[in-house]
Amino acid sequence: MEVEVKLRLQDVAAHCQLTTILSPFLSKTLNQENLFFDTPTNTLSSQLSVLRLRFLNKDARCIVSLKSKPTLVDGVSRVEEDEEELDPCVARACVKDPARLAKIESRILKRVKEEFGVGEEVGFVCLGGFENKREVFDWKNLKLEVDETKYEFGTCYEIECESADPDGVKKLLEEFLKENGVGYSYSKMTKFAVFRSGKLP
Repeated sequence: MEVEVKLRLQDVAAHCQLTTILSPFLSKTLNQENLFFDTPTNTLSSQLSVLRLRFLNKDARCIVSLKSKPTLVDGVSRVEEDEEELDPCVARACVKDPARLAKIESRILKRVKEEFGVGEEVGFVCLGGFENKREVFDWKNLKLEVDETKYEFGTCYEIECESADPDGVKKLLEEFLKENGVGYSYSKMTKFAVFRSGKLP
């Protein structure tokens, strides 16, 4: 179970202000391309699951993930997540021809077949996706991820932090944002849900 605090930053100014304040703690910047897959009849999303290929820094790495049963309440996200590395060349071939997903050697794709009955005979389609620039900061023994997410219909800004103590982290982050006058609110939708809705929240 992945548990994260997710706070939506008000606008580009709030994002710029926060990343400037945190700049001494920057550890890395990741350019992510997120693409999502399902069956033609939405077998996965109808069962509250998402299959994602995430390409990092062009094609330096690729991670395939299966997320299930997400909840997002008062800025705290909980989701069952399973991830594994995938050869970026193999993953790109799957983007061009989603039917290949059912044929590759992958523990996660095996799970999708066994748990959802999605194999070669059913097939996959690519739903599209979005790009995300993620700046990772090591701050107060926490790993803060500040995202600039570019959808076809607009851009969102968000701060995320994975923690076993989400309430404590949320309190700390809220105090920090308020002290510095950074406008924010609790995230109410996952990035995938925003993408599927076709409009900014």
